[in-house]
This record gives sequence, structure tokens and C-alpha cells, in this order.
Amino acid sequence: MNNVKQMTQVASPPMGEVADSAKQIGEDVVDKVKKSAKKTMDDVSMTPFLRKITFFSSGGSFLDGYVLSLIGVALTQITPLFNLDEAWSAAIGASVLLGIFVGTIAGGYLTDRIGRKKMFIVDIVAIGVFSILSVFCSDPLQLVLARFFIGVFVGADYPIATSLIAEFTPKQHRSISMGMVSAAWYLGATVAAFVGYFLYSVPNGWQWMLGSAVIPCIILLVGRHDIPESPMWLAQKGRTEEADAVMKRVFGEGVELELEEPGEKTSLRKVFAGGYAKRIVFLGILTLCQVVPMYAIYTFGPEIMTAFGLGQGHEAILGESVVSLFFLIGSIPAMFWLNSMGRRPLLIRSLALMAVGLVILGVFPNAPVVVIILGFGLYAFFSGGPGILQWLYPNELFPTEVRASAVGIAIAFSRIGTIVATYGTPLFLAAYGVGPTMLIAAGLVILGLVLSVFMAPETKGKSLLETSSLDEGDASPRRA
Repeated sequence: MNNVKQMTQVASPPMGEVADSAKQIGEDVVDKVKKSAKKTMDDVSMTPFLRKITFFSSGGSFLDGYVLSLIGVALTQITPLFNLDEAWSAAIGASVLLGIFVGTIAGGYLTDRIGRKKMFIVDIVAIGVFSILSVFCSDPLQLVLARFFIGVFVGADYPIATSLIAEFTPKQHRSISMGMVSAAWYLGATVAAFVGYFLYSVPNGWQWMLGSAVIPCIILLVGRHDIPESPMWLAQKGRTEEADAVMKRVFGEGVELELEEPGEKTSLRKVFAGGYAKRIVFLGILTLCQVVPMYAIYTFGPEIMTAFGLGQGHEAILGESVVSLFFLIGSIPAMFWLNSMGRRPLLIRSLALMAVGLVILGVFPNAPVVVIILGFGLYAFFSGGPGILQWLYPNELFPTEVRASAVGIAIAFSRIGTIVATYGTPLFLAAYGVGPTMLIAAGLVILGLVLSVFMAPETKGKSLLETSSLDEGDASPRRA
């Protein structure tokens, strides 16, 4: 019996140890429960303030669509007033694109260096100032310069605003929020077409057209003044207390910021480093193929409508307005298809249908009006998905410290093509006609289609940390 008692004592730990072990297990369970209860930005719903950030961040895109499209109508008055030839008309049309090329690179780099908030205000003030100056231009060179600087600050707004949207928006709402940026561009272009339509017969109406951009600038300044700095950018710069304060203000208590590894000093070289180089090439070429035909159509819309036999003056401008509505309407369902269908499938199917529309216009330039409208409608409606992805992909595929720079470089890359195309469109139209012009546009879209088949990634349902990882977000075919 003594032996049994002794064995029992040896096998049984002291009661104090049992209590300590039980306490530790309990603390571990509580800790796990607390951790599982913690929410990140991706777990919350869209709040009114988040919608405000999206709305006013989309304003720069609205201005781009507005100022780019309105010049096409304004040129119908400016051309005879200044006795412009095709070269000067092309220079005025292309100058804003050259400015966007410069602005997206410089704006993206500065936004990653000094923050989103400061640049968010400066660029809108500058757009308003140069819009006023363009009213008083007395020769084509002055107008080219004014349009160039408008383009610089419009271009700068893209990496600023889209980075803010991406860094504030929960992942399940990201495609819709970024879709607002694309829809805002088409809305700006559509509003510009109707403004141009009503001011077409007004004496010196071109001055009212160009100066009217001040109105949305004022609205944007009022709406943007209290939008805070991105918490992801603050945390990446080591300013964690400020980041926490912004998180509490925007999302409330109990929502934590999902942190990246501490970032290096912002450097454009990182955008081209390792797997990121492959992504930037893919995005640059894809955006070029998507926007070159669209920019040419918008910048010289009345000329193109006239070339298709859709009338002159008011009739041509009205035709451009209808095409703008197709672009705008197509962007709305695309916001939701990007989540339900996925990024990659929607991109490939949309580019294929866009190409069909342009081929119809190129092969049958003298077709009845119904066929011409069908071709334009098919191209414009299905531009919605690729139009959103030109903003969504760059923001998803790059980390915080170079996100704005990557957006800027991708857009700048595409604007090289748009500058050439916009300058060349009136010259090519005059030399070869509208049919071959549309076929070249179709060829570009087909190039984007082939590229997407081999390189477009699927990022649906993933956090920014996942999509920007070289392991998770590699620019190669992935299905959800």
C-alpha cells in the first residue's frame, strides 16, 4: 500500500501547477478569442464617410473626362477663329495628354514621398487656375501651354486619388469604388458633350466651355478639405500613432490596420524590380490598348461623327453625346461583374466585344446609321470593365510604398500612345478616312486581348497585402 501511495504521489503534479496550467490554457483561449474578434479594414462595411472619400476622389477623373472631351467641341469654334491647320488642332488636342504623361509620373512619385493628402488639394487648385487662364488665350501656342499644365495636374490626381480609394476601401467594395473613378471619367465626358452642345452656338462659347472646369474644381475643394491622410501610408512611414488616429476617426474603435513590412525609402526602381517589372509592362500596354481608341474618339468626336455621315455641328456633337452615354452606362454593371465574374474573365470578354464593335465601324464605314450606332455602342458599352481595371489593377498589384508611383508609371506609359494617336488622328483621318482609322483602333484592342489572355491576373476577393505580394499577385493567369 505504501508503494502504491508513493507512486500516486509521484505521478500527480502539485495542485499549484495544475492551477497554473489551467490558468495559462484559459488565457490562451481568451487571447485567441480576442484575436479572432479583431476586425481589419476589410471586415467593415462602407460608411457614409468612406463613400465621401470615394466620391470626391473620383472628381479628378471627372475633370479628365470633362476637359479632354470638351476640347473636341471647343475646337469647332477655335479652329476658324485662330485659322488652325490640322497640325495645330492636333497639338491642342494632344497637349493635355503630354501633360498627363508628365503629371502621372511626377504626381505618383511625390504622392509616395510626401503623402496623399497634400497633393490631393494642390492639384485641384492648379487645375482651376489654368482653366481660368485658358479662357484668356489669344493664340494657339498659349492654348497649348495652358492645356499642357491642366494635363500635368489632372495626371497627378490619378495616382493620388486612386491610392486613397484603394487604401481606405474594404476589399469587397474595392471594385465598385474604383469603378466610380472610371464612371466619373465617362460622366465628365458626357457632361462635357452636352455642355458643348448647348454652348456651340453661343458667341465665344469656347471660352465658357474651357472656363467651366472651374466649377467642379470648387466643389472638389470643398469636399476634399477634411479627407484625412491614408493610414496605410502613415504606418508605412512609421507614423503609427497618426495612422491609429485616422483608423479610429474613419472606422471607429476595434478596427485594426493590417500592417505591411516597414517600407524602404520610396524609389521608382522598386516598381521595376523583380516580378514588379512584369506587372508594370503588362499594365502599361493593357492601358495603352484600352485608352488610345477612346481618347481619339473623345478628342475628335465631332470630326469622327461627321466622317461617318452623322451630320455636322450640333448633330455631330449630339452623336458624340450618345456615344458618351454608352460609355457611362457600360461602366455601371461592370462594377458588379468584377466581383461576380472576376477581373480576368470580364477583361478578356470585354476586350473581345470591344474589338468586334470597332471592326464593324472599320469594315462598314458607309453602313446605315443603325449599324454605326451598333458598332459604337458595342465598343463603348463593353469598355466599362477594362476602363475600371486600368485603375483597379495597378492599385492592387503594388505595395503601399510604391503604389502611387506604379499607378503613375502605368498611366504615363499608356499616354505615350495616346499622345501619338491624338496628334495623328486628324492627320490620319484626312489622309486615309475613317474606316482604316477604326481598324487600327481595333488592332490595338486585339493586342490588349491577346496580352490579357496570357498575363491578366485574378485578384477578386483578396486583400491588398495578398494582391501586392509577388507570390499571390503575380501577373499571370489565375482563376478565382
